[in-house]
Amino acid sequence: MGFFEDVTFLMDSADLTTWNDTIAAFPQAHILQTREWAGIKARYGWQPEPFVWRGEGGRLVAAALLLRRGLPSPLPWSVLYAPKGPLLASWEDADLRARVLDDLQTYARRTGAIFLKIDPDVVVGTGVPGEDDARETALGDEVHQTLRRRGWRFSAEQVQFRNTVLLDLTPSEDDLLAAMKQKTRYNIRLAARKGVTVRVGTDEDLPLLYRMYAETAARDGFIIRPQAYYLAVWQTLMAAGMAEPLIAEVEGEPVAAIVVFRFGARAYYFYGMSTGRHRNKMPTYALQWEAIRRAKAAGFREYDFWGAPDEFTPADPMWGVFRFKRGFGAAVVRTLGAWDFAARPALYLSYSQILPRALAVTRRARAWALRRGKA
Repeated sequence: MGFFEDVTFLMDSADLTTWNDTIAAFPQAHILQTREWAGIKARYGWQPEPFVWRGEGGRLVAAALLLRRGLPSPLPWSVLYAPKGPLLASWEDADLRARVLDDLQTYARRTGAIFLKIDPDVVVGTGVPGEDDARETALGDEVHQTLRRRGWRFSAEQVQFRNTVLLDLTPSEDDLLAAMKQKTRYNIRLAARKGVTVRVGTDEDLPLLYRMYAETAARDGFIIRPQAYYLAVWQTLMAAGMAEPLIAEVEGEPVAAIVVFRFGARAYYFYGMSTGRHRNKMPTYALQWEAIRRAKAAGFREYDFWGAPDEFTPADPMWGVFRFKRGFGAAVVRTLGAWDFAARPALYLSYSQILPRALAVTRRARAWALRRGKA
């Protein structure tokens, strides 16, 4: 069969308006594959290129929302990224898997891409390696080997977290509480006794959220983007009914907040921020419990705490926040991570060497701006 023969491209706005309905049926449907996320990234130089694969009788069997970014003029090349994609009806279907990878590789070569990055939610294992409940999956190993044989490389730039902590929301609230670690339950109840309240935020609260996020970044030593980026993300997804900010207050004073994203069957804890005041009243525990309760009440089946360590050791920078998340009774899920296909190997090698240096310069500039109060 010729390339693209059974591929339908969705390149115009009319088709993009139905894209979310198209992908919602896939088991790994992810908010980073939605038209809203594509629209956000389009504001920052990424061109969305969504397409689908159809099988016998026109049945939808795969989909991928690619984001393309051109290199600075006059360079004619670009890079491609499928955040949390591609989506397959069944990753176990070796023929489908091969066809999708074939087409993606050919498309990257034919359209001037230096490389294509994918990071599908293919589970390679559950639990913390070395612990009694840790399990590896045959599918994860199979897909890993398939990518290796095809010349894909485990990416040095892991844009998204490859490991996360997932909470099953189908049990009752009482059962969810019972499954938590004792200290987590205690802190949830302590927050209530200490007068911590949680309210749903509005557009008017978003500058406040950013100020708290900037304060958190300065305190905890991580680099964030300028305010305009976060306002674009939060406003876009809130307008679509796909994001909800929650703000914890003590006697009317905002002290902590989170932003929860929602799509398909899953709610995601994407952003967390705090002022550092009244930390002894455990506002972050109150926020997470309220987010869990609201996601469950809205019919979502999973709550994704969004992020776990790459290496499950106390030396990992995420170890402390990981222990906090795990206290809510959630399970560790390890996925394939990001993989790169070098459509132009020599250029990919040069790009891979230059990019880390450029990113380091950008991060230093952002850190300086943050310290100066200009981020």
